[in-house]
Amino acid sequence: MNPAQMIRTARATLDDAGLRGSFLVRDLDSCEEIGTDTDVVYPIASLVKVPLAIATLERIARGELDPATPVHVTPGRITTPGPTGISRFRHPTTVALEDLLYLSTSVSDGVAADALFALTPPTQVTAELRRLGFDGIAVRHLMGDLTDTPAERLGPVDSHLAHSLAIGAATPGHGNLVPQLDVARANAGSARSFVNLLQGIWRPSSVHPASAARVRELMGDNILRHRLAPDFTSDASRWSSKTGTLLNLRHEVGVVEHADGQTFAVAALTESHVPAVHQPGTEAVMAHVARTLRDHLRGIRC
Repeated sequence: MNPAQMIRTARATLDDAGLRGSFLVRDLDSCEEIGTDTDVVYPIASLVKVPLAIATLERIARGELDPATPVHVTPGRITTPGPTGISRFRHPTTVALEDLLYLSTSVSDGVAADALFALTPPTQVTAELRRLGFDGIAVRHLMGDLTDTPAERLGPVDSHLAHSLAIGAATPGHGNLVPQLDVARANAGSARSFVNLLQGIWRPSSVHPASAARVRELMGDNILRHRLAPDFTSDASRWSSKTGTLLNLRHEVGVVEHADGQTFAVAALTESHVPAVHQPGTEAVMAHVARTLRDHLRGIRC
C-alpha cells in the first residue's frame, strides 16, 4: 500500500471508530515520516506535562531551581475516579521538587504538576520552549483548570451528558464553547509539534543533555499503558510515552526504540464523536493506526 492509500485507510478506520485524529510517525534517524492531518491543533490535556518537565529541568540545569527543594503541597479535591498520586491524598504533604517531576510526568498527577507550575508558570514554560526553538505548543493554564468542566459539575453518573456537550459545542474552526476544549484558550499543540519536541529529547538538540535524559527516563516510567503501549511494547522494543485525556479527547505521544536500533517518535491526538466515557475499542483503533504507520516506515532508510 502506498502512503496516500495508507493515509486514506487510516482516516476511514478512525472515522468508523467515531474518531477524528492527527497522527504522525517519524524515524528519528532518517528523513522519513508519515502522518495524517499532522498540523491540526488540539487541546493537549495532560500532554502539557512533558513541556512542563522540560522547562523545570532546564531551570535546574541552569541552577535556578534545586531538585532537592521540599515543596509543600495541598491535595486537590477528590471528585472523579481518575486522578492519581497526590490528587488522591487527603492531607497536605511535602515532596522534593524532583519527585514532583516523577509524579507529574510518570504518574500524571495533576496536583504535582500544578506545584511545579507554581515555580514555573505556564507563560514561562511557553517561553522556555521558544528559547529552545520549539514552536507550535502553547501553555496557557494550570492542570487544576481542567477539572472545572461539565463532567465535574454533572458528576460521574451523568458523565455521558458532559461528553455530549463537549461534542456538540465544537465549532468548525476547532474551537469549543467549553474553554478547556477551545484551542484558542486551552493548552494546545499539534502532532507535528510534539514529534519535533520528542526528537529534541531523544536526539542531540538545544535541550540540555541532562534534561533530555531525565525526561526520557520519566516517560519510560509512565504507568498509564492502556492506549498505544500494547502495540508498541515487546521484548525487543521499549515504549516511552505520555497520555492526555479530557472528556472526548484521547491522546498519546511517545517514542519506540527497537533492539535493532531503529527509533520512531509517535504522536496520536484524537477526539471522539461518541458520547461515552469508556471506549476501549477506540483505544485499540488508535494503537492500530499508529502501529500501521510505524510499520510502513520500519524498513525504510534514507
